[in-house]
Amino acid sequence: MKIDAKILICYNAPVTLFSVYNGKPVNDDNNGDDLSEKSFLKELNNIKKTLKKYFAQVETLAIDREVQKTIDEINSFTPDVIFNFVESVEGISSYEYCIAGLYELLDFYYTGCDPISLGNCLDKAGTKDILQSFGIKTPGYQTLKPNARFAKNDISLNFPIILKLIKEDASIGISEYSVVNNYTELRKQFKFLSETYKQEVILEEYIKGRELNIAILGNRPLPLSEINFDGLPSALPKIVTYEGKWIENSIYYNHTKPVCPATLSEVNNRKVNKIAMAAFEALNCRDYARIDIRLNSKGIPYVIEVNPNPDISTDSGFTRAAKADGINYSDMLFTIANYALERKKKNDTQVKAG
Repeated sequence: MKIDAKILICYNAPVTLFSVYNGKPVNDDNNGDDLSEKSFLKELNNIKKTLKKYFAQVETLAIDREVQKTIDEINSFTPDVIFNFVESVEGISSYEYCIAGLYELLDFYYTGCDPISLGNCLDKAGTKDILQSFGIKTPGYQTLKPNARFAKNDISLNFPIILKLIKEDASIGISEYSVVNNYTELRKQFKFLSETYKQEVILEEYIKGRELNIAILGNRPLPLSEINFDGLPSALPKIVTYEGKWIENSIYYNHTKPVCPATLSEVNNRKVNKIAMAAFEALNCRDYARIDIRLNSKGIPYVIEVNPNPDISTDSGFTRAAKADGINYSDMLFTIANYALERKKKNDTQVKAG
């Protein structure tokens, strides 16, 4: 029997904001089909169909900058829960947290992290500051404003260094050129990122070692995943690039495959899970998130990313971890939606009691 509840699936309307997304010059082997937004649109009907198995009404809404239209449509449908898939508004990632704030202003319940958590996690430097304040290890870093002038002595980090856009996710701007081994390479890649994306860049000490993804559902970690870099040419840095996530048949796409569950000693497994949960709690995440961790040559874990509301499409790493835990896709979607529905029920009960 279906639950008598209305679910509204909100997602960002597809749009192209940058001339390139893969962190490489336009003429530098930009072949392959970009799946970053096409893949989600293909998933949308499947998600809607799956949630309809559990809930009485399920509808979708594409979010753009027409705020009044968004408000009118949400108010018209009066959802019990909004399944929040919005990661940007017309390509602007920093508006992600604003949409969650809009849900709260309209007094609707929604899945995933709240505005403060989303905003903090999007700011890579801010995330690191919070992690460090809780004693959680994260690679050393410094930031550079767009078109900043700097000399060799201004770089206080040890090479190799990886350059990232400070307020983008989905590996936008990350390529094999992102890991630099000297000051000359750093200047070249910073110039490209600054001129192409016109935003602040974070420099981070690159941790050579195993890369682990820890999917967290509710209040517990799912089986660990590890990125398998086997087959990647030795000249290329072992990182997850934009192409590795989204460009079919690219070298990185073919040779950065997640393995779940990862082969890790019981001691290290417990250590990594403990740190992942600490990061989840430090950033006030809720419902679901993914923590990315690198192990250095001594096996010491460093948190490199905290990803609130991560990709949960059918072929995502998060879904793979859930499956390894015995949770099928339908049950995973229901579980996430139900977290928000339970928050609503709890509040409604308190209002009636008051």
